[in-house]
Amino acid sequence: MSFDTRLLTGAGVLAAVTETGNFARAAEMLGLTPSGVSRAVARLEARVGVRLFNRNPRAVILTEEGRRFHAHVMPLLAGLEEAAADAAGAAAVVSGRLRVSVDPWFARMVLAPNLQQFMARHPLLSVDLMTSNYREEMMTGVDVAIRFGPPDNSSLIVRKLLETPIVTCAAPAYLEKHGEPRTPHDLLHHELLLFRDPQTGRAFPWEFHRRGQIVEINAAGRLMLDDPSAAVAACVAGHGVLQKLAIGLKPLLAKGELVQILSRWADERYPLYAYHPSRHLPPAKVRAFIDFVQEVAAQERTISDR
Repeated sequence: MSFDTRLLTGAGVLAAVTETGNFARAAEMLGLTPSGVSRAVARLEARVGVRLFNRNPRAVILTEEGRRFHAHVMPLLAGLEEAAADAAGAAAVVSGRLRVSVDPWFARMVLAPNLQQFMARHPLLSVDLMTSNYREEMMTGVDVAIRFGPPDNSSLIVRKLLETPIVTCAAPAYLEKHGEPRTPHDLLHHELLLFRDPQTGRAFPWEFHRRGQIVEINAAGRLMLDDPSAAVAACVAGHGVLQKLAIGLKPLLAKGELVQILSRWADERYPLYAYHPSRHLPPAKVRAFIDFVQEVAAQERTISDR
């Protein structure tokens, strides 16, 4: 019995187009031209005798027949990847180009200062690092994504990396002028720096956790931001009170540029997750990167460790 290798090639192209949502991004992932991807899909459709994708100017979406075909071939492709990784064994070389999308604050304060260690370990690997705190299409054109917050329901493989406290802080100059709040409700009389939730477009709610008790206040302020570095800079400049992930704040607190307030109400924890496409076994470069991120995250001592 002969095996048509073009089916295997076409199935790989189908998986890439499904994952990225269009031919151009799939072509970038596969190292092909968009026209090459389009021809491969056309050949696969001719071979199986059904239309696999509906095309429109904005996206390429699986048809009902395409979804069934995709569901059948993905376990086969994953099995091939797993067999190849098993054959290569633990000595598999981490190489090629790794495309990652990382939360901006984690990228700046934790990952970037340590990234040279990772690249020194894997000299045959190049890294394309992009920053974003949005979830929509976060896997488009990337191998792995790092995001704060609870995972949503998706077909992605998710790995929890850490939990970090949420702290409330302000600049010494602000506290000298306005006084230090002693209870969460005291914040209603302060200028609060709001941070926009990228999923809802609204400000994150302000919660205070203490021994199982949760107090939520009606946070209000004249300044809302969606960039964590800008929010911290505004807080350091004395514009108001900020609630922020503790990870990455230690240098500013140690130098006295920021002061933690309401520390007895800082029991809330916020998770960080790694995401990668739903394969049984991710590529060696993805596994190596996720392991490294968890390693440097574990080394990052948060406010609660002091």
